Amino acid sequence: MSFRRAKRAARGTSADMEVAFTEMSLEMEDGTKSSSDVGKMEDDLIKDGLPGQPSGVMFKQYAGYVNVDKVNGRNLFYYFVEAAQDPLSKPLILWLNGGPGCSSLGYEDMPGTELQIHYSWSLLLVLVFLILAPTPTTKAEDSYTFLVNWFKKFPHYKARDLYVMGESYAGYYVPELAEVIIKRNAMGEPISKIQLKGIMIGNGIMNEVTDVRGTYDFLWSHALISDETYQRLRENCMVETKTCQEFEDAGKMEFGAIDPSNIYGPSCSHSDSPWRTKFLVGYFPCEGDYVVNYLNLPHVQEALHANQTKLPYSWQLCSDIIDYWKDSPSTMFPTYRRLIASGLRILLFSGDVDVIVSVTSTRYSIDAMNMKVIKPWHPWLDETSDVGGYQVIYDGLTFATVREAGHQVPEYQPRRAFALLRRFLAAEN
Repeated sequence: MSFRRAKRAARGTSADMEVAFTEMSLEMEDGTKSSSDVGKMEDDLIKDGLPGQPSGVMFKQYAGYVNVDKVNGRNLFYYFVEAAQDPLSKPLILWLNGGPGCSSLGYEDMPGTELQIHYSWSLLLVLVFLILAPTPTTKAEDSYTFLVNWFKKFPHYKARDLYVMGESYAGYYVPELAEVIIKRNAMGEPISKIQLKGIMIGNGIMNEVTDVRGTYDFLWSHALISDETYQRLRENCMVETKTCQEFEDAGKMEFGAIDPSNIYGPSCSHSDSPWRTKFLVGYFPCEGDYVVNYLNLPHVQEALHANQTKLPYSWQLCSDIIDYWKDSPSTMFPTYRRLIASGLRILLFSGDVDVIVSVTSTRYSIDAMNMKVIKPWHPWLDETSDVGGYQVIYDGLTFATVREAGHQVPEYQPRRAFALLRRFLAAEN
């Protein structure tokens, strides 16, 4: 697999789960209940908490399905966490994970077993995890329809400020959905408008040429590949060719069994490839094993209102079903320019020890957009006055790095991710 294709495949998000949880919600011949109707939010309430959660959880959780296509019976699964205090005063975040091929469930910002840590996002906002549709050409429309129908189920959140957030391959999903919302808002009645205020994307793909060039430069500048391989990659791999593949294979051999999500972190010993990491690597190197085992437990699926039709196969965190989508544009620059012109607030942030979509790639992409700099490169501080990273404020978006964070920033640096999120939501510099 090439670095270029690996970037498409290893970016973290939603196939087996999308297919499985979609099928779980369809009406069966034996009369299994369908979730095609909007339904009531009380039906989706996780009444006694999730199995294994700490006692005394102070916020409500919901999970279930929202129909996005009655004709074909397509339903999207969601998991919703209310803010711990005064939820109706907090902004709403819709989280779309990357990929394509892995799930938003089980990733870095879920409450999990750390529900009561000081940097839990439930202190700041209400959070909806959406498992995207497996059909790439419908993902933005399906996500929009999901929001419309989800607000029918939770109408008291309709007037709240909405931010769409994601990481990795969601560099496609998030801007595309934002553009659909803006267009539909312009067409509809004021009462039907979705209160979209901004988007936030972490280590997200933007532009294939600069993404790939940034990967090679990052690898070389961090002493992960040789001078010779670096020069060959730069000379031969700006487009994907058979010769390029040979040089990339050599580069992978030099790179070795290091986790590309965090080049300084421990590796999961049975991850099948450093360029197709199926395990979330952080403080628990094989964390993905625990996530998969947990979410396949029947009583966990029952608590989540999932697998209503008792499918005969197991859910997986990541899937190879849709490794290489061909419909994705080579660049998102035109979409970003339209979003900037609309006045939407945009935050692009990058963990600085990630290879999959490196900070260098994002800096090259932003530089290629030729935006006016409002405030040049400078450190930003977290609540303890430590340098959380560095940022540049442009006329239209803010770019921020997060020190010592990998591909999934909240997983590796929860305190710094919390500080960055809080400041952006509060419109602080």
